[in-house]
Amino acid sequence: MSEVITDKDKEYEAREEANAPGADQAMSDRVNNRSLRPNSSAFIDFMKTGWDASEPEIEPLESSKFTPARLAALGKAFPGERLVIPAGSPKVRNNDCDYMFRPDTTFAYYTGLGQDYEAGAVLVLNPLDPDSPEAKAGKTHEAELFVAPRADTATQDFFMNAHYGEYWVGPRAGLKEMTAMTGIETHDIAQLADALSKDVGAEAGAVRVRVISDADPQVTSLVESIREANGYADPDKNNAADDKLHEFAAEARMVKDEYEIGEMRKAVQATKHGFDHILAKLPEALDKPRSERILEGAFNAVAREEGNALGYDTIIASGEHAPILHWMRNTGVVRKGDMLLIDAGVEVNSLYTADITRTFPTNGKFTDFQRRLYQAVLDSQQAGFEAAKPGATYSDIHHACMRVIAQRLHDWGLLPVDVEESLSPEGQQHRRWLACGVAHHLGLDVHDCAQARYESYQGAKIEPGMIFTIEPGLYFREDDLLIPPEYRGIGIRIEDDVLMTENGPEWISAGIPKQPDDVEQWMADMAAGSKA
Repeated sequence: MSEVITDKDKEYEAREEANAPGADQAMSDRVNNRSLRPNSSAFIDFMKTGWDASEPEIEPLESSKFTPARLAALGKAFPGERLVIPAGSPKVRNNDCDYMFRPDTTFAYYTGLGQDYEAGAVLVLNPLDPDSPEAKAGKTHEAELFVAPRADTATQDFFMNAHYGEYWVGPRAGLKEMTAMTGIETHDIAQLADALSKDVGAEAGAVRVRVISDADPQVTSLVESIREANGYADPDKNNAADDKLHEFAAEARMVKDEYEIGEMRKAVQATKHGFDHILAKLPEALDKPRSERILEGAFNAVAREEGNALGYDTIIASGEHAPILHWMRNTGVVRKGDMLLIDAGVEVNSLYTADITRTFPTNGKFTDFQRRLYQAVLDSQQAGFEAAKPGATYSDIHHACMRVIAQRLHDWGLLPVDVEESLSPEGQQHRRWLACGVAHHLGLDVHDCAQARYESYQGAKIEPGMIFTIEPGLYFREDDLLIPPEYRGIGIRIEDDVLMTENGPEWISAGIPKQPDDVEQWMADMAAGSKA
């Protein structure tokens, strides 16, 4: 057998070391010291030849039928101004390892691009000349996308650039692909600075620029430098202008269009499958170390198989963890006889997410005590649903849910005051066991429309096309000395996704069982299926 390291290898190593970086090597470059990459002219010439140049046909995204109306509404809100909406850049996990990229929500909404199509892309709405035929016909802006060109086999970046090269990351959508997918004219990202600075100024007739400022720090910095150089140097005024853009974009998402409603239904269906997998896994997970994570893994696998990712970190909270509102460590043991709270949602490829919570008796059957607590939460949720009607407000849902909770707590002897005193703004004692809200908008973000004004959210009328959760609960912490011992360490939440229609609210998650008897049957069916 020949030597593993030959004299020739040592000779090659010496020649490579002769070209190695010196002590002054930039810190940012040192991550590449872990490997020896070929860079000879012979290698480069060889890599440029012999590749199949055929390309797949690109079809328009389904979302591209709906984005023109969204863009038109946005443009009408900011006539004569340039609007800059970045996709964002990858977020570093450590060194040169990034988290999976998810585009900024505003960018996804106005381009229709989901998944991880293009980090670093920027959508720009340019104001039209008021005298142009398009403007006279009512159009205010022309949308443009700016992306990096493909680093395909025709380029050296194909194999040399670990961020964009398709040798490294697989096929990417470039300029013509993005145009075909979105219906938006797409340009080289290298042209962005010139495009953003064109005609900018503070004088009459000049262009003002607004940006979704928290999406991409580099793009925001570029916009700020352009504004400062052209008469818009007041950071407070600029920030206020940018906030108005973000606010409008958030409030625009409150009413979903036909496409969005369809995507939400897909997300709910995939989430149901995820819960099925959890229940099938539950019998073998019981009493095992970190069994919360066993169940988490079952759901997360479905999220990646049927969707893009999780809509948010999965909550698997058993026993004493269930009263912890956002328990996401999932390090606990799922014990037989405990109540198991699961809050999970699949984000589909378009980035729309479901948000569902179910609470299960781990042994498959509710005790009488568990059923009594569970039914109280279920009744509270139903009261919120019945309060949700076109013209009602989120506050109406909140108060309906809370009244049921306060009454049950009083019936059980847990409230130190009467129901009305507790429900009054000066009381609120019942909130000890339900301190969180009970409804929120849902869509591209799990807590959607988060930049909306209070009067557009809690105080606004619920309109057809809105999608929201109703999610009351009862959370009896293990260390709560004001309640009898049998309550301690029990947390129950029931959360469903609701679409407001012209005829009233619709449970779009109606296919996920929640009535106590139905939950028990669901658990039995999934357990039996796992043994088949």
